[in-house]
Amino acid sequence: MDRAQLAERNRELTTFQHRLTWKEDLRHELLMLYAALPRPRTQKPIPGTFLIIRPDHLGDNLLTMPAVSALAKATPKGRRIALVGGWAAPVMASYPEVHQVFTIPFPGFTRARKESLLQPYIQAWQWARRVRALRAEVAIIMRPDHWWGALLAYLAGVPARIGFDLPEVAPFLTRAVPFVHEHVVRQCLRLVEPWSGAVPEAAIDYRFPVAEDDRAFIGSILSENAIRPDAPLIVIHPGAGTAIKRWDTEQWAIVADRLAAQQRVALFFTGSDSEYPQIARIIARMKQRAISLAGETTLGQLAALYERARVVIGSDSGPMHLAVASGAPTVHLYGPADPAEFGPWGNPLRQVVVTSGMGCAPCRILDWPGDHPSNHPCIRDITPRQVADAALRAIEHRA
Repeated sequence: MDRAQLAERNRELTTFQHRLTWKEDLRHELLMLYAALPRPRTQKPIPGTFLIIRPDHLGDNLLTMPAVSALAKATPKGRRIALVGGWAAPVMASYPEVHQVFTIPFPGFTRARKESLLQPYIQAWQWARRVRALRAEVAIIMRPDHWWGALLAYLAGVPARIGFDLPEVAPFLTRAVPFVHEHVVRQCLRLVEPWSGAVPEAAIDYRFPVAEDDRAFIGSILSENAIRPDAPLIVIHPGAGTAIKRWDTEQWAIVADRLAAQQRVALFFTGSDSEYPQIARIIARMKQRAISLAGETTLGQLAALYERARVVIGSDSGPMHLAVASGAPTVHLYGPADPAEFGPWGNPLRQVVVTSGMGCAPCRILDWPGDHPSNHPCIRDITPRQVADAALRAIEHRA
């Protein structure tokens, strides 16, 4: 098949994949049953206490923070509690706008196997008692389709519950905001408008607070590797959460070599412990010197490294959103995810998105079990020239 035929095939499969399954139909019926039961007793809240519910991982939590910052400015005497997974606790704990971080192993986000179809509903009852003890006045469910978070706030008796007007979420809300396919930052900001009002584009505060201790740590890394404190850096984060979002090892090596030679920079790779083998293979194919920090940095230290970079390059991933929030120019490789909704926030001349132009993208499907990877080349067909040229454009707009 040529590219056009392959794109048409994948569009048809995408329609099939997005259909409702029998499990989703059953879930809908169970949720409607919950909503029809006698309403749980409303708790006596502590006035001005906001519960920010966000079950997702690094990137989505970072994209939520402009709304939290806007809420904080509008309610300076309020108290804000972040209800997140343990995987996102370091993000929320970094921001002074968040007074308390409360962690929950959100069903569907732990990557653990479900014990039964009823498990999420049982967990909602179990956790509701603990959430009730927080005595929140308002719960804001930041993820549009997060019915479980809306159900939890409902069962916990939070008096005001705000989220999006989606079929499985709305029955548990006191205020349902119309859902619009727009950037996540704008979506979240619309949820806090009752307090903040409409926030002008120029006033949106998207940044990660980099600590001096973390900057000092990166300084020590440079010293240990005989790199001048003022040396220019380029950072590459090649990992991504799913295989379909990852670029080929050889492609990364070509881009890294080209940029290191042209820009005369110190080149770093970042990633988790599990991503070290991938990075090692890239470095082994390179001619220029490169340093791996895979598994060797905290979230804050990673931000401090990104803050220093001329440009940070990577596949669509949470650390790339951290790079943007740290103030670095960036280049993002996008395939199945929709950059209009989940792309980097900021000036597109500094935060550059690169795609292959496949006609079936974005399909919003991050895993295709049973289908050969060659049928989904939306990331693989991006060329090293595209990425290197995008990096040079982003560097030009660093200042």
